[in-house]
Amino acid sequence: MGEIMKVRKRNEIDNKYKWNIEKLYEDTKTWEIDFEVLKSKVPELQKFSGKLGSSEELLNFLEKDVEISRLLDKLGRYAFLRGDEDTANAEFQALKNKISAYSAEVSSASSFFIPELLALPDGTVEKLIEDSEKLKIYEVYLKKILSQKAHTLSAEQEKILASVEDCLYAGEEIYDMFTSADIVFPKIKDESGNEIELTEGNYSTFIKSKDRQIRKDAYEAYYGTYNKFKNTLATSLTASMRTCIVNGKIRRYDSALESSLKPNNIPVEVYENVVDTINNNLSSLHRYVKLKKRVLDLDEIHMYDLNVPMVESEEEYMNYEDGVEIALEGLKPLGEEYLKIFQEGIRERWIDVYENKGKCGGAYSRGCYDSMPYILMNYNNQLNDVSTVAHEMGHAIHAYYSKNAQPYMYWKYDWFCAEVASTTNECLFMDNLIKNEKDKKKKLYLINQQLDSMMGTLFSRTMLAEFEKITHESIETGNHLSADDLCKIFSDLNIKYYGTDMVLDQCVEIKWSTIPHFYFDFYMYQYVTGFAAARSFSKMIIEEGESAVERYKVFLKSGCSDYPINMLKKAGVDMTTSKPLEDAIRKFDELLDLMEKEL
Repeated sequence: MGEIMKVRKRNEIDNKYKWNIEKLYEDTKTWEIDFEVLKSKVPELQKFSGKLGSSEELLNFLEKDVEISRLLDKLGRYAFLRGDEDTANAEFQALKNKISAYSAEVSSASSFFIPELLALPDGTVEKLIEDSEKLKIYEVYLKKILSQKAHTLSAEQEKILASVEDCLYAGEEIYDMFTSADIVFPKIKDESGNEIELTEGNYSTFIKSKDRQIRKDAYEAYYGTYNKFKNTLATSLTASMRTCIVNGKIRRYDSALESSLKPNNIPVEVYENVVDTINNNLSSLHRYVKLKKRVLDLDEIHMYDLNVPMVESEEEYMNYEDGVEIALEGLKPLGEEYLKIFQEGIRERWIDVYENKGKCGGAYSRGCYDSMPYILMNYNNQLNDVSTVAHEMGHAIHAYYSKNAQPYMYWKYDWFCAEVASTTNECLFMDNLIKNEKDKKKKLYLINQQLDSMMGTLFSRTMLAEFEKITHESIETGNHLSADDLCKIFSDLNIKYYGTDMVLDQCVEIKWSTIPHFYFDFYMYQYVTGFAAARSFSKMIIEEGESAVERYKVFLKSGCSDYPINMLKKAGVDMTTSKPLEDAIRKFDELLDLMEKEL
């Protein structure tokens, strides 16, 4: 039996591969000082209650609210980033709990604001803005609030809801803690016979192994572990769904889906259009599955075969430094300014690069108005990890542009736009690799990689979005969904999406329990719309050059200063139509045609 390989502890990783968290706060002592400052300022909000009909008092409240919100964001970001470094670190988990609990008090202290603002006679707020030059900066922010008048409660009701906010979202916190700190996977053998500790971080490597038995072992070990806790995880997830549904009902929306979309002025039809358009083109996914089965020479194709490339190519070892250079090369069409910001991020240590014991799995980009962007990764020296660097830097630079162009209340881009910049980077990165690859076999391998990525985004994530829609609607009609119910819904969707060639092992039905995005209600479809918009942007950038880059950068700098549909439309992408989705599917079909012809 080979040597058991361990995941490194955090103190065993060189500091140059860790994010520069000290630039946010030097240590927990300095954090605690600011926390006390926050607690001293929050009560000041209450003195504005009942006085918002004055332009001076309204302005003073908004400025005080921004001051407190910025400090809360900074404290919260530090606590959560440190907590994700090592989910078993009691000190950092205590900070997370502390700021989470207090954030509810902050919400409660300012909960009078929106109801009181909406209670003012019609036209009052517009007149206050007209009379005060300083209030004009808040005009879009205030008018967005006014547009939600029909869905806002009384001041007392809003205060009650704000005071229990941390309790309402306990399902998400339970899930995060369970999957990050408590769940333990078995060991499996790698291709050399070494026993390896299976983790959230290295699962993606094993599932791509050329050795089918290793793929099968990893798949069954991973999902089999989640399956042991399916009842607990079902309770956690349905609790989160019920929170969304109850919130929608309390705020007088027609559905939970509408309550998630309407605040950003996104028609429910946009969500339904994603599901319908992809459902109408599932034949493309069925072709993909059939081709993979034939090329891999399989009697049966299983879900654990989907990540294996159809073209054999030796996986290149790409250390982090080389990966950064490859990513930069692919993003050259975005121009010198963009590349300099990217290089600044590497130099200033925006990225926490490698996996360590207890570290949160996956990858994300998060920051606040008063910090650099921060990127969490679990870099594993493969092409996919380089693509992830480009992807997460897309998020980070989107935030960077927005923060530097917008005042605080407009800097955070809306969820609908959240995946556009990151996926545009991915598209440019992969298109560049394919274009410049001279070796036919490697080129086909890269095309296969792009097909796999598009399959996962366009089709798989639409399936997850449809799962969210079905489950929320079922609970809304009074059904109680058990773990077995969730498994049945998920299994039926897999049968529809992947077609008759796919053999569905029992493990597949539990995959719903491994999706953290389900705790961010109706988030998943935005990967699909984001991908479709990104493909449109990347195409324009390559074909039109600087003029398209400038339009794109205007979008990146816009934050939430307008509604997302409007900002995308101004930049040349209309997501109220099916065209961006259909164009993305057409690109998938073109790549599939090429693979079928060559293989």
